[in-house]
Amino acid sequence: MSIGSSISSTGLTVRSPSNSKKNNMEDVELGSSSHGRRLKAKESDVVEMTPLIVGNGDGSSKIPQSPRQTSSEGESSSCMKSFVASAMYSGCSVGMVLVNKSLASSYNHLIDGDLNFLLVVFQAIAAVICVEVCKFAGWVEYPDFNLRTAKLWAPVNILFCGMLFTGMTSLEHNSVPMVTVFKNITNIMTTVGDCIIYGASVEVLVIAAFGIMLAGAVMAAKNDADITTTGLFWMLANCVCTSGYVLYLKYATKSVKLSKFGMVFYNNVLCSVFLVPVSFMNGEIRTFLNTPALHTVDYAVKNAFAGFVGFFLNFASLNCVAQTGPTTYAMIGSLNKVPIAIMGYFIFDNAISEETWTFISISLIGGILYTIATLRSGRRKSGK
Repeated sequence: MSIGSSISSTGLTVRSPSNSKKNNMEDVELGSSSHGRRLKAKESDVVEMTPLIVGNGDGSSKIPQSPRQTSSEGESSSCMKSFVASAMYSGCSVGMVLVNKSLASSYNHLIDGDLNFLLVVFQAIAAVICVEVCKFAGWVEYPDFNLRTAKLWAPVNILFCGMLFTGMTSLEHNSVPMVTVFKNITNIMTTVGDCIIYGASVEVLVIAAFGIMLAGAVMAAKNDADITTTGLFWMLANCVCTSGYVLYLKYATKSVKLSKFGMVFYNNVLCSVFLVPVSFMNGEIRTFLNTPALHTVDYAVKNAFAGFVGFFLNFASLNCVAQTGPTTYAMIGSLNKVPIAIMGYFIFDNAISEETWTFISISLIGGILYTIATLRSGRRKSGK
């Protein structure tokens, strides 16, 4: 008989010498006797015994884990998932910006106008093709297009399109440094919204990190701080749309019963549906059709590759918001400007001004503070 099975879970079996002259041994079970009488024991005398070694049912045995050990492993796994989700989003976001920058530097001089919205449509269509190919191959699963699900997901795309439109319009009326200042204000708005709507707790160091990054953006924009009433309106509208997009995205990823790949599918299908009319009304489709230099295999391949990167960016964004929350998502978006500026310097020979170096340095300090605050918060939760 194995050690793991010698202790009965239904009661404790005791061997006791018989009072008979034969001195034989009989089994006496706690709570009963061989004469049919009940042996009564005080409740205080009964001790619950937990086996040190538990049988697995297959003849093997194992030592059970303590609740604290299990909790610690769960927290460690959660931290690792958050780190991986953040790294994936950051890498895909930086990659997407660099791909689009390469596309713009190669073809913008050939275009009489802008194709900002139409490029998003091209890339969304490419992302839909990617996810549908994965579904056809059996690598991923999600239900076919459903109008009811599309209606639930539509606010995400409406806010996303609003974010794109207000962001591009604000750049026409404001300098890039001023836009960066308001982007950092957007992060603070997102954090406040996360606290009010979802009850998230905010560390003092997190507030300090956002404050430092905002101060760095203001310092970088001190020589180019002109702003008009129209520019201010569009920047505030962009702040509201961006913050609303991130906050509603968290709600949508929790409430809409879809896999992440299903969300990628609906995200890009609806994005195409909403932005094609916009591209038509602002003349981008006409511009594209009247520019023969864009009707090449090279341009199509580069857009397809951008859509392929966008497919991964969509998945990484949804996963990052679900695993970490809107506040961390917003912070990563701000910190991404650092590797983008540095890689732009080496890849595209973009000069980095003294103000930009100041912003990069201060942003890194803010990022370090935010990381410390997040780690402290994780340790505090695991210690409960």
